[in-house]
Amino acid sequence: MSARHISRAVVLQTLFGIDSDEWNSAKAGELLSDSESILAGGDTYYTKQLLDVILSKKDIIDEVITKAAPEWPLDKIAPMDRNIIRIGLAELLFDDKLGVPPKVAINEAIELAKEYGADNSSKFVNGVLGSVYAEMGEPRKAEGGKHKTATATRESLAGAVVYAREGEDIYLALVHDIFGRWTLSKGKIEEGESAEQTAIREIKEEMGLDIEIKDSLGKNEYVANDPEEGRKIKSVQYFLAESPFTDIKLGPSNGLDDARWFKLQDVVNLNIYEDILHIVTTAVTKLADIS
Repeated sequence: MSARHISRAVVLQTLFGIDSDEWNSAKAGELLSDSESILAGGDTYYTKQLLDVILSKKDIIDEVITKAAPEWPLDKIAPMDRNIIRIGLAELLFDDKLGVPPKVAINEAIELAKEYGADNSSKFVNGVLGSVYAEMGEPRKAEGGKHKTATATRESLAGAVVYAREGEDIYLALVHDIFGRWTLSKGKIEEGESAEQTAIREIKEEMGLDIEIKDSLGKNEYVANDPEEGRKIKSVQYFLAESPFTDIKLGPSNGLDDARWFKLQDVVNLNIYEDILHIVTTAVTKLADIS
């Protein structure tokens, strides 16, 4: 058993202890020492680092769990499973601090579930972490150039900056993902579809809006992860599209949790992925020219 695997087990026991006491984080240090004395051989530095990340990022991690497994309220998930997922998500989402490759994080969480969870725990943990991993291209796509892409497959997608007019105001329709960012609706170009047809279909499926393509806004590429196929280079063709100003109805999606209209002047204050800012800026410029 590796030193880091033991560290994860130590952190798991510590989390389980404070979670069963209504998340009494003040007890974490005491429980950590007790767990380390029972499970000897861990990487002491990594143990503390992992626990610190989970304690400091708990609200973010728990929000991701809630959104990745909406059919399972957080307090209804078995405490052991809940804390195994917290460990896996900490290593997945904050690998800049912890330095754990995504598949190692998932595999280690599955092993913890087999060792400490119930019969179905490993399947449940794998499902939640796999769902998050599939969406991890979003928070990392601005880092696409930093990752090795020589063996990555390519995938073509299409999406749109959707706008509507209401009186003298112009609104943009954006979707919100489980990582807390507002972004643009998009989807994979299916066989026999044009990019324009894909954009129209995806906007209808994700937001319930009927759009008319007005202009092209260019392409954006980023690196994403697929649980089965590994790393992918995703190339997205974006369009400027007009919609009636009607209610948005968010369709089913593992990665999205909200969709709204925003006044054009309010978009600049949103938490948007940096790599699509040039697409949004181009759209705003074109809208200014035609308004």
